[in-house]
Amino acid sequence: MAKKLDYRPSGVPDEPGVYRFYDEVDRVIYVGKARSLKNRLNSYFQKNIGEKTARLVERAVRVDWTIVRNEVEALQLEFTWIKEENPEFNVQFKDDKSYPYLALSLKEKVPRLFITRRKSRKDITYFGPFIHAWALKSTFDLLLDSFGVRSCTTSNFEQARKTKRQCLLGDIGKCAAPCVEWISEEEHLERAKELATFMSTGKGDIKEKLMAKMKQASVAEDYERAARIRDQISAYEKAIESTDAAISTSITGDFLAIHQDVTHAAISIFRIRSGRVIGSRTWIIELKNLPEDTEISGVALSRVYEEFEPPREIYLNFLTDEESLNQYFSEKFGEIIRIRIPERGEKFEILEMVKRNSHQGLIQFLSKRANDSAVSGKALEELAESLSLSELPLRIECFDISNIQGTSVVASMVVFEEGQAKKSEYRRFGIDDREKFDDTRAMHHVITRRFKRYLEERDLDLKELEISGGDRPKFAYPPNLVIVDGGRGQVNAAARALAELGIENIPIVGLAKRLEEIWLPQKKYPIILPRRSEALYLVQRIRDEAHRFAVTFHRTKRSRMMLESLLDEIPNLGEVRRRSILDRFGSIAALRKASIEEIAQIPGFGEKIASQIIHSLANSEEDALTALTVDAATGEIIEPR
Repeated sequence: MAKKLDYRPSGVPDEPGVYRFYDEVDRVIYVGKARSLKNRLNSYFQKNIGEKTARLVERAVRVDWTIVRNEVEALQLEFTWIKEENPEFNVQFKDDKSYPYLALSLKEKVPRLFITRRKSRKDITYFGPFIHAWALKSTFDLLLDSFGVRSCTTSNFEQARKTKRQCLLGDIGKCAAPCVEWISEEEHLERAKELATFMSTGKGDIKEKLMAKMKQASVAEDYERAARIRDQISAYEKAIESTDAAISTSITGDFLAIHQDVTHAAISIFRIRSGRVIGSRTWIIELKNLPEDTEISGVALSRVYEEFEPPREIYLNFLTDEESLNQYFSEKFGEIIRIRIPERGEKFEILEMVKRNSHQGLIQFLSKRANDSAVSGKALEELAESLSLSELPLRIECFDISNIQGTSVVASMVVFEEGQAKKSEYRRFGIDDREKFDDTRAMHHVITRRFKRYLEERDLDLKELEISGGDRPKFAYPPNLVIVDGGRGQVNAAARALAELGIENIPIVGLAKRLEEIWLPQKKYPIILPRRSEALYLVQRIRDEAHRFAVTFHRTKRSRMMLESLLDEIPNLGEVRRRSILDRFGSIAALRKASIEEIAQIPGFGEKIASQIIHSLANSEEDALTALTVDAATGEIIEPR
């Protein structure tokens, strides 16, 4: 099963969407939809999978996915692709797989409300589709209660007319019984029109009435009735959510969005016809060889419409030269194409979804590309040339500091060998908070600690290690390049630490976030790498990984300190008991999730002390809403509200 690991995707979003497996000749062999792409795709690469699934995974060589807004759009796109591709492993797919609609026969003399899974008659007004069938049934009953529109079949309606006896729905108040003239046909038609207007535009009246009834029942202490009304409200909200989620049938056009990085850009397209997504695709554009003043939008659109014939309307999320493109499309396709950039509304929301797809496409491409040894080798060559290194930086170590105003200071060291992360050699450094450390002083401290170990371990007798069967210590390997996260101050502090240790042959640079410039020790001006160079992309990736690793450690340390502080305020907890709780749970979040029984099981504790701890936690002001947090993407400290 090693083949699965070659193309197993990473960074899959936890969103609804459609995925496709491809074989070695780039043919689609399976199309599926998922409420969570991340969970569904991960399930294909588990150890205990079925025989048919194993055959599919072994046949495939890659998998891609498209994000959509909800399960209805996923169903539509899945159905369309299965029709187009006829995948081998989709033979069990059924054409009648669909979601239910609410239907109203307004063209009839006495309109009827009913539920159907077919949307085929032009004389029927349809609402939906609805994702949750159970919620639709509950809402269906709610609408009958509110509007009293008939829901019986034509034969039952005519039978009631002949016998002059209404059916059970009339007796229980779910029908206004036009069959026995409780109301006239004209009044019933007006009710049906009100229901249609309500389903199309107004969705607040019924909910407000139900909320009022629920409060009345609660005040009267009729809690069973209040609970039933609460369930009705929940079901109604689910049903309305399903209706809102569908794309309007009036929307037809192509929706294109671009997500741009330093070296590459991704453009995604959703082709929508009468509210249905009939196709989607993502292209990657390499920016390295494009002139700086090249307009990406023009390149992207010309690339897309080499394969597709454009519709009359194209919606974009980026500015472009509309006149030139209109002229281009008119000459090429012989008709006027309107290019629009929506700023709000449903079309804008669709473009946001397409942009997320382009972002995911670029992440997937760059993730695969980062593992390409040829690309990594080229990046290392560019970096060595730009920094005037005597040899390729085959081993790079990067250091980052994370703290909150000089407290809870931690540092990280990540290692990249031949352009690839070597996580087994990552290291974390805790720094004593009894002294105030700013970033430069902390960097000097950490570099000193790391390279003191290097000096100690490099002189070990390797022959004795070989005889004893031991491995060479990890810190005994010197890097070919050291990168510190920061500008002139941090790199000078790191260089001073190396000089104090008598180390002169290890190059060291700093990467500043402001302009992504590279600083060398004691240099007045930084080095600016080309914005689209592989070398810049590599050092950015290394720096970001060090930052991620440091922030993760910082959160752990800060959470433990907060727990220590909280435990200090609880009476009857001595040093031994506090240490036991810290060792058992480690953080406030873990302790808050613990039950009295779990705490009481710790040696030296009982139910009385455990109850006291739970009570103190409940009354504590240090909870998740007031604690400081760190934005992992930017490193920004978010103050309490």
